[in-house]
Amino acid sequence: MAERITIIDFVEKYSRKYENFVYLREKVNGKWKEITQGQTREEAYRIGAGLMSLGVKKGDRIALLSESRAMWILAELGAMYAGATDVPLSVNLGEGKDLVFRINHSEAKWILVSGNHLPKIRAILPECPAVEKVIVFDDTAFDYTSLEPKEMRISEIQKMGDEFLKAHRSQFEARFRSIGPDDYANISYTSGTTADPKGILLTHRNYTANVEQGNSVISVNEGEVMLIILPLDHCFAHVAGMYTMMIYGGSIAFVPIGKNALATLRNVPIAISEVRPHVMLSVPALARNFKKNIEGAIKKKGGFTEKLFYFALNNAIKYNKEYYNAGSNGTFWRKPLVSLFDKLVFSKVRENFGGRMRFFVGGGALLDIELQRFFCAVGMPMFQGYGLTEATPIICANSEGHARFGSSGRIVKPMDCVILDAEGKEVPHGTKGEIVIRGENVMAGYWKNPKATADTIIDGWLHTGDMGYICPEDPEFLYVVGRFKSLLISSDGEKYSPEGFEDNFTETSKWVNACVLHNNQKPYCVALVVPDKTALAEACQKRGLDPASKEGKDYMLDLIQADVDTYKKGGKHEGMFPERWLPSAIGICGEEFTIANKMMNSTMKIVRGKVEEHYADLLDYMYTVEGKELHNERNRKALA
Repeated sequence: MAERITIIDFVEKYSRKYENFVYLREKVNGKWKEITQGQTREEAYRIGAGLMSLGVKKGDRIALLSESRAMWILAELGAMYAGATDVPLSVNLGEGKDLVFRINHSEAKWILVSGNHLPKIRAILPECPAVEKVIVFDDTAFDYTSLEPKEMRISEIQKMGDEFLKAHRSQFEARFRSIGPDDYANISYTSGTTADPKGILLTHRNYTANVEQGNSVISVNEGEVMLIILPLDHCFAHVAGMYTMMIYGGSIAFVPIGKNALATLRNVPIAISEVRPHVMLSVPALARNFKKNIEGAIKKKGGFTEKLFYFALNNAIKYNKEYYNAGSNGTFWRKPLVSLFDKLVFSKVRENFGGRMRFFVGGGALLDIELQRFFCAVGMPMFQGYGLTEATPIICANSEGHARFGSSGRIVKPMDCVILDAEGKEVPHGTKGEIVIRGENVMAGYWKNPKATADTIIDGWLHTGDMGYICPEDPEFLYVVGRFKSLLISSDGEKYSPEGFEDNFTETSKWVNACVLHNNQKPYCVALVVPDKTALAEACQKRGLDPASKEGKDYMLDLIQADVDTYKKGGKHEGMFPERWLPSAIGICGEEFTIANKMMNSTMKIVRGKVEEHYADLLDYMYTVEGKELHNERNRKALA
């Protein structure tokens, strides 16, 4: 059995092994700043000792609210060295009950916050009486210059740490050496899709075990650079990013911080071109944006370039197949063309991603297979993985040389994974059921919620709530096909998981930005659709119609319907999904799904319950005679 090491043991080992290797990269005042692994450890010492000097006790909870940046990692490690439990908070939380609940429920006494998010903390602090100090990352930042009574700067903590280390170094070392593998590393709250989010307790050993497990299926090369676009409050960014790059002597780069989330997102292309990463951590929603940007740039060039790109793309897709079977079934002859077009066409595409990109790692259970084929064809495979925070989080992942497009990848080792039916009985490989796992990566439980813990972890087995099956041809691979607990239910009681259609339709239709399929014991399914109004208006104008006219709006609705019809009998996607579960009515959403309106969570996944709640009236309308008709006034109005 592997040694049950703590995160502290882990950092001590690898930060000394790669003492002078660059570990953190961030842009400060227009220049990229580099921090080595050794410097990372020493800064964690300073902050940890400073927190002890401030009065932080072993087991205290410290909330952390900040954009992804070097100080996020330094501060969290410092908190762990002081023996504290970190409570990472999503930057997408507003200054309301969501923040208040997490801070009070976790009983956090201390808050670490960046200057950008300090106003949120100031607004809610009166509702958080247990908080003793708010520690601000930036000495000078954006819109504040002076501090309020409970506030102090991180630089003060560092100075206090220097003094504490001089006078009480043995006390500091005794503190971090007292930390055990079963001590809590952090409390990670669920995305907030309910009124009462659960706090997931992850131990030091949960993390180090999952790093070891993750390395059984995916790895990077020594000294490589990873660009992290994901927020650091997610444990996926910890395991696949922070700790994995530390173990390989690699480095993490952060997207330069803007004044708001949108401004930061605009900095992603700049970071890619300047950092020239080998690997990126991303999510499907961002990957779709990358794909649209690539196709948009090719379209602008038009003519021969556009035709050559799509000829090359189709050739590579036909050769690559589902990756594991590339060149099979008489397609081996395409390989020379793949190599030729890779040099002539795709190498230029990759230059826009820095020219060194080897692969993306995509979080999320479902990543559209067409998206995987696209990025593989252009020479930057996007490998799907699957996990959940309760599993710290990696359960399986595809990787270079070991991938099956459509699957979620090889199951990590050592870890047990079985598929159970609704009665809790294990089913044969190839049969769908609930994914259930057992291993050292399974959370300790839910903070102050023994009932939810007992319902989720049964005899040591974590019931994920996700539906999948183990590949019968290669049992190392797991296929995730949707939610086990959030199924559509038809009027005759039959159940169906909708995510496959939703993701595929959003990916293949150029008129649609998002889609939610709905059926709650009704005679037919309906679809809530967020339209791409810009693309639809352009198509309408090319047709010679005014997008604001009744005729123009009906034409735009017909375009969306035509893409739905491709999944029906006679369509190019016929048979991909059961016809009875295809939408019989389409409702156009007047408002997009966003993090701000809570119809999308912090990992950019659609929150089905919130969407259905927001559009409850529209869903009811689609089950009326008038609402079932495509060309209805509500749909026309929503296209305005």
